[in-house]
Amino acid sequence: MRVYLETYGCALNRGDSLIMETLLKDRGHEVVETPEQADVLILNTCTVRMDTEERMIERMKSLYRYGKKLVVAGCMATAEPGLVKTTIPTASLLSPQAVEEVVEVVESPGRVVRLEPTVPTVLPRIVEGKIAIVPVEDGCAGNCSFCITKNARRKLRSYPIRRIVESVREGVRRGAVEIELTGQDTAAYGLDFDPSINLAQVVNEVSSVEGDFMVRIGMMTPEQAMRILDDLVDALKREKVFKFVHLPVQSGDDSVLELMNRKYTVDQFRQLVKELRSKVPDLSVATDVIVGHPGEDEEAFRNTLKLMEELRFERVHLAKYSVRPNTRSASMKQIPDIVKKERMERANRVYAEVALREHSKYLGSSVSVITTELGARGSVIGRTTNYIPVVLREAVELGKWVKAKVEEASFFDLRGRLN
Repeated sequence: MRVYLETYGCALNRGDSLIMETLLKDRGHEVVETPEQADVLILNTCTVRMDTEERMIERMKSLYRYGKKLVVAGCMATAEPGLVKTTIPTASLLSPQAVEEVVEVVESPGRVVRLEPTVPTVLPRIVEGKIAIVPVEDGCAGNCSFCITKNARRKLRSYPIRRIVESVREGVRRGAVEIELTGQDTAAYGLDFDPSINLAQVVNEVSSVEGDFMVRIGMMTPEQAMRILDDLVDALKREKVFKFVHLPVQSGDDSVLELMNRKYTVDQFRQLVKELRSKVPDLSVATDVIVGHPGEDEEAFRNTLKLMEELRFERVHLAKYSVRPNTRSASMKQIPDIVKKERMERANRVYAEVALREHSKYLGSSVSVITTELGARGSVIGRTTNYIPVVLREAVELGKWVKAKVEEASFFDLRGRLN
């Protein structure tokens, strides 16, 4: 059969799609580029925000008009199955924690619903360009008040280290120079089957695979990062590991963190970042911030801005709080949209100023860059050893280490030429 696969959302969703593609091809099915070519359509959905959910509904309707079997996979399938059924009654449903059943769902002549988690064993053997996405776990150990993803990926599931290493080895064999270890909370790795095994051991095994590549560690919650801090530091120091961490703080105010049901204080987060930076030279830190969560008054919001300035994050993923069904935050007193919009504008200004100041420190310097992607207008995008993007104006072969002279800086990236 010919299958069309369309993916939205995070790196973990993209990893799930690669698993589905791997299984479908192993079975002899063909993955095609357009819905017109396909016998079966798979929509791998995201539902993290209201505007995303609305987009998914419209996309479902568009794909349904082709008159072909439609499979709705991803977080929306599990978090909001009733909404999917109301929108497209004939659509099959496939949970993100049951992607290994994709072949059965695709081959079934009728509507199939697969929402129960399976034991994770299969990982991608497919590479998109020079970046290999390898899930190490999904699900998390937390229960944040605002998060609908917990309703979609209900169970913490870690992949066996042996399977992860096999996937990485295959990715490197196929030309990947960046291995993105992804998960809903990578630092929770192992809690479901053996707490003595943690993410650092995965990183150590993966970075020992032969080949010229770098490992990027995906998002981790602060409380789980604190649990494995010493081992995490050792893993980050390894030569083939990007000096980069993604630690979502979500708010710089303790009262809001408590309402969010986050399991750390602002001071604990501050100490975590400072200790990591003191022990891992040139470490780049990315974070996430939710603006306008219920309970965030003006003082709490200013505390978040102060923390952004104090900790000098190189990257901040800012999001305006969006009400999600069946979450505790949805039942709290909401902040008016006009207030959230004004705060988002202020937060964006602070982020841009801080990140530009941090990136400007590289002006005039020479940096080592590994090229991973094609950019706009003939440019090439690479990454420094601490994962800052560098836009190179010359045509450079992908997958190579080069020296670049930094000539410009923005809040988002560096720009330069071959040195």
